[in-house]
Amino acid sequence: MPIPKAELHLHIEGTLEPELAFALAARNGVELPYADTEELRKAYLFEDLQSFLNLYYELMAVLRTERDFEDLANAYLARAAAQGVRHAEIFFDPQAHIARGVDMGTVVEGLWRALGSSETHHGISTRLILCFLRDESADSALETLDAAKPYLDRITGIGLDSAEVGHPPAKFREVYEAAAALGLRRVAHAGEEGPPAYITEALDVLGVERVDHGLRCVEDEELVARLVRDRIPLTLCPLSNVRLRAVDVLAEHPLPAMLDAGLLCTVNSDDPAYFGGYAGDNFDAVREALGLTEERLRELARNSFVASFLEDDEERRGRYLAEVEAYEFL
Repeated sequence: MPIPKAELHLHIEGTLEPELAFALAARNGVELPYADTEELRKAYLFEDLQSFLNLYYELMAVLRTERDFEDLANAYLARAAAQGVRHAEIFFDPQAHIARGVDMGTVVEGLWRALGSSETHHGISTRLILCFLRDESADSALETLDAAKPYLDRITGIGLDSAEVGHPPAKFREVYEAAAALGLRRVAHAGEEGPPAYITEALDVLGVERVDHGLRCVEDEELVARLVRDRIPLTLCPLSNVRLRAVDVLAEHPLPAMLDAGLLCTVNSDDPAYFGGYAGDNFDAVREALGLTEERLRELARNSFVASFLEDDEERRGRYLAEVEAYEFL
């Protein structure tokens, strides 16, 4: 069994494997522009973030009903459990669904059919994080938060994702302030394609508690020192970074240097169906490509639980951390 870990950077729509995409398309009478799963899988070769997003949104067309979202989440949870995930904080993109006529309730209720029983069925505790699409308007984000209010008993926090460049965090100041007033936790993608200044802005303007990606913080020594001092977690996604050309090859990933600098780094899968690996696959990949020691891998697993939004259940966090310390590598 792989080392116990939490997954903190996972887009549920990005877990849509070609086989499930075709099954849901058949169920819902959706015609995909691919002959079969093999042809679709060949489309999973991207030049950059935008080319990935184009396919990501295209395939969402197969997600129509509560049952579809339940099946999507259960498929992810089964794979995650097999890779050692004990706790998952899962992103979803309601604007992308609402824009095509699927309402907030269908998405949340469908996901919750799986997440509400995930501990029983998969041995994984979960949290749900609503993400705003940063290439949509700030007003749209506010409308989305408003639409989510009946479901806040199942939503732990908010995030910010999609095309980063040209959409600085400050654009979403108002919705983050509104979310904070509602008691929601706050994270945001920053410093993947965007500059280190976006990370600083996410901290100062949006008040984020965790930075998703944050890879480019290494370009700013003062920012690194601040992240270390304030123990701000970074949810890195190594295989994603390579697929989207943020890093040329995995062997050049700055993860070891980031850990050496004292940064609270975690390793996650991002959009695993598209990027070639789930959480455990990312751990295995960095272990091999970067020569990480067993103690470094234990540190990454430990960090994942420390960075989790488990303040409402410290006993559970302690239990998970004890599992990490007791784990014996093969």
